[in-house]
Amino acid sequence: MRLAHLLLTHANPAQCSRLISRLACSDTDIYIHVDLKTNIGPFLHLKDSANVYFINDRVRVNWAGYSIVQATLNGLRDITASGKEYSHINLLSGQDYPLRSTEEIHKFYSANAGKNFMLSMSVEHEWPEAIRRITEYHLPDNNFPGKIFVLKILNTIAPKRKVPAGLIPVGKSQWFTITPASALYIINYLEQHPEVVRFFKRSWAPDEMIFQTILHNSPHKVAIVNDNLVYTDWSAGGASPKVLTMGDADKLLSSDKLFARKFSVSADSEILDYLDKHN
Repeated sequence: MRLAHLLLTHANPAQCSRLISRLACSDTDIYIHVDLKTNIGPFLHLKDSANVYFINDRVRVNWAGYSIVQATLNGLRDITASGKEYSHINLLSGQDYPLRSTEEIHKFYSANAGKNFMLSMSVEHEWPEAIRRITEYHLPDNNFPGKIFVLKILNTIAPKRKVPAGLIPVGKSQWFTITPASALYIINYLEQHPEVVRFFKRSWAPDEMIFQTILHNSPHKVAIVNDNLVYTDWSAGGASPKVLTMGDADKLLSSDKLFARKFSVSADSEILDYLDKHN
């Protein structure tokens, strides 16, 4: 069984290098997308590592924008076009870190061949705070004078937006593990449904919804496990999860997840040493 990790990163090349070292093994390939806003120079040494590849079609990523979706899609295209047979494609950020050894991770995916792992909640019934993300107009990838005023007027006079193509929206988390077959389905679906692309380009944080929505409204739904296998701690509130430290060590080791986020070597590198020692 061969595994592909798709890594989205924009900073901290040293931490990214450490993550890659932990993920590396003979049956793993790692594909890296470096935000186009970021100088790629400090990351280029990673090419010297075995089975590490860079996504050439880099995207200028904006928080909560469709640009994150596009960066992910570019990576999925490269992976599915590689000619290599993968069991799963696992999406990670540069601030993630494994909670299990590479052997345990491969054993888990081998035992779950054909399954997709992604958090998927009904926007209407289980995640109502996300309704405005899609019923109102948003332009997170666009900046121009008077943008806030324009959007305020537009959302006052325009009718509520509806997800096109009869899609029932679901979602929750950006991070997932899917099969190459599901990745190809997503790629082909978006190529065949430009109206869906246009809709999500005017939505807020579509990366947390578009992939789940497409698969949940497809034959691939039966293969979805409602778990993205990533430990996160949202207890601090805000738009991002808590930065994990040694204070979280016991919770991390007792977690049944394969990965956790997010970590910062500048805030606490000891927790990564601890995880290395215990895995």
